[in-house]
Amino acid sequence: MEHTANRMMPADALVIFGVTGDLVHKMIFPALYAMAKHRVLNVPVVGVAGSKLSLAQLRKRAKDSIKQTGKIDDRDALEHLLSLLQYVGGDYNDLETFKALKQTLGDAQHPAHYLAIPPALFAKVIKGLGS
Repeated sequence: MEHTANRMMPADALVIFGVTGDLVHKMIFPALYAMAKHRVLNVPVVGVAGSKLSLAQLRKRAKDSIKQTGKIDDRDALEHLLSLLQYVGGDYNDLETFKALKQTLGDAQHPAHYLAIPPALFAKVIKGLGS
């Protein structure tokens, strides 16, 4: 993150690598829903994974995850979270995946990256982000 006068710039997007994995299903989607319920999630959430999913399929996975870990008691928060979700599918070894991510991020200048992937893939993702 960029520092301005000893202050970190707030993230203007959240990128989750491994968005189709177990960690995201069990922990991250429910946490994002909780943030949406508290009205503190207001940035695009871009999921990245090797799976070929449509955005509708990703949104269904998120909704199913939240249902499985608890009840959905705030429909507006759920719809808000689902509206923030975006998806990039591709191989972490392929530069095109990271070009698609950059395009999906649009004007975002300070995205936060969450690596919900095996540690063996960290270097590939970091290299791709640096390209």
